[in-house]
Amino acid sequence: MKTDNIGSTDTKNNFVNTKTFIEITVVGKDKKGIVADITKYIFKNGGNIEKINQNVIKGLFGMHLEASFQKIDIFKMREELVALSAELKMEIKVHFYDENKIKNVALFVSKEDHCLLKILDSVSKGEIVSNISMIIGSEEKLKHIADSYSIPFFYVDHVNQNEAENKILQLVDKFDIDLIVLARYMRILSPNFVWRYPNRIINIHPSLLPAFPGALAYVQAYERGAKIIGCTAHFVTEDLDQGPIIIQESFKVLPDDTLEIIKNKGRSAESTALLEAVKLFLNNKLEVYWGKVNYKL
Repeated sequence: MKTDNIGSTDTKNNFVNTKTFIEITVVGKDKKGIVADITKYIFKNGGNIEKINQNVIKGLFGMHLEASFQKIDIFKMREELVALSAELKMEIKVHFYDENKIKNVALFVSKEDHCLLKILDSVSKGEIVSNISMIIGSEEKLKHIADSYSIPFFYVDHVNQNEAENKILQLVDKFDIDLIVLARYMRILSPNFVWRYPNRIINIHPSLLPAFPGALAYVQAYERGAKIIGCTAHFVTEDLDQGPIIIQESFKVLPDDTLEIIKNKGRSAESTALLEAVKLFLNNKLEVYWGKVNYKL
């Protein structure tokens, strides 16, 4: 997010004078004192901690902190957090949140185009207001769609998952992305990636979670004889297909429905659910509390 567009700023002193919310993410090798050092910095600068969450998986530490400030020097804070990052030998990123800003969105895709086309069509019609800043593909198949909308497309080879995610992280940083949308992106993101964007990655899963996790959800539902099938738009967490649910769509399975008919119905439901979830996020209508999504009035 461009810091010179946040709130009302005293250009002489670089101060934001309206109440400003920030997100800080910390990722690195687990060690003692990290939480204390970060919270001490927030309090020293007159901040109030709104939310804090941390986790450790296989020695990898991740923390997400939200804080509010009545008055901050945003450029100074960025410089100080860079210095603190070097001192602690942890990756620290800060994201300044402004409800009035038109958000930058990155769409992640693989081979299927139905969710991608639904979102791009909605943006082109002015139904949702956002900057579709880039499209990242684990395949090159959908590049022509990005080209037709004059959106930068980046193919990222996933032979090495760590290298792929590092390249994607650089792109997300470069384009100052506020929301990542997994529009049938058939890759699993590691905790190392997900922790950097808490409640800022939305996925569409082809089942009514928590039932039928995994990639072959429609096949499982068909083989089990499910009478109602659907899809789930949810925030992504380090726990696969277990993130907070935003929107669910369902449809009845008719006696003569083949697997292909079910898949076609599912694609339509996926596009609808994902678009609605994106709209809610862009309109600042979503809040996650204790792992559950609440809708703001």
